[in-house]
Amino acid sequence: MARACLQAVKYLMFAFNLLFWLGGCGVLGVGIWLAATQGSFATLSSSFPSLSAANLLIITGAFVMAIGFVGCLGAIKENKCLLLAFFLLLLLVFLLEATIAILFFAYTDKIDRYAQQDLKKGLHLYGTQGNVGLTNAWSIIQTDFRCCGVSNYTDWFEVYNATRVPDSCCLEFSESCGLHAPGTWWKAPCYETVKMWLQENLLAVGVFGLCTALVQILGLTFAMTMYCQVVKADTYCA
Repeated sequence: MARACLQAVKYLMFAFNLLFWLGGCGVLGVGIWLAATQGSFATLSSSFPSLSAANLLIITGAFVMAIGFVGCLGAIKENKCLLLAFFLLLLLVFLLEATIAILFFAYTDKIDRYAQQDLKKGLHLYGTQGNVGLTNAWSIIQTDFRCCGVSNYTDWFEVYNATRVPDSCCLEFSESCGLHAPGTWWKAPCYETVKMWLQENLLAVGVFGLCTALVQILGLTFAMTMYCQVVKADTYCA
């Protein structure tokens, strides 16, 4: 009976971790694709220049693949060490995510202030040599969200030391339109505009977060159940 339960849990966990591993492959693939085709689209942060979408996806995908591989191997080999390693790794990720979420909501105001300050510092790198990614990122955001600057279009005045903005701030794009009168520029602040867009899509973000947590809890349950079944089977055989 114990052996039959072990086999059932074994194949369930293997299937779960195979999907987990394939998900990691998908995330890694998207990250590599972004790095290869959209390599010029980098982070907006001057403090964390390597914190781009491509790099985050590559790191996340590789880590998920590694955890999924350990889980698959542990399930198929019925190896207690690998099962325990999978459980501990997944638990560590779960606790880390929960800690980050709690800290984010606890220090939202401080994070807001720091983020705006950091983004304003990043504006000074706009259009400079070696910062094509940051330049493209700001151009895309200002064009797509119809906004200008971090908190106001006047943020760009400090960058240029003149009354001008990038051409991506213009209501109607044309060459050197950023030199025209302020009435021809977007007035909305990019930080608040993007923040409002995220708040409007908070339900989707919440559902994604909840699904991620449920998948991780399911993985933890499978791992610990199989670990206990392996221990029972070893005791029974002994």
